[in-house]
Amino acid sequence: MRQGNQQDFLSDDFGDSERCGLLGGCGVLAGTADPDNAVHPAVVHMIDDCAVVELSGDIDLLAFHRLAPLLDTVADGPYRVVAVDLTATTFFDCSGLSLLVRAHRRALERGGRVTVVCRRRLTLRIIAMSRLTEVLRPVPTVEEALR
Repeated sequence: MRQGNQQDFLSDDFGDSERCGLLGGCGVLAGTADPDNAVHPAVVHMIDDCAVVELSGDIDLLAFHRLAPLLDTVADGPYRVVAVDLTATTFFDCSGLSLLVRAHRRALERGGRVTVVCRRRLTLRIIAMSRLTEVLRPVPTVEEALR
């Protein structure tokens, strides 16, 4: 989906020393990826007043520590909606839930919201069993998340 004022960012590592100012619309979070772990780079798309954060690979405790600074920055941004796209994830556990709830709280504090894009039954079941369906509002497509 490409429309409106869109910018794409790629991030391999999210250490504080690597931040280049994502807030304000133009910046890159980058570093070196560790080829031996299952955490893949996150890609952030800015579409008008929304942000889409594409996550892939395993979303576990290791991913939490690497992705939290990125999601914090995006959730604190000026975006009406932050859509976290989990369609390319291969594993999702309670650390992933913590990551999503953390982003949700940050976005809510400034009047925004976080929506999850997900079609995987197991991930949807984890969200439902945690009673977070109403909070995270999972939808099957990015287009639905941005409405």
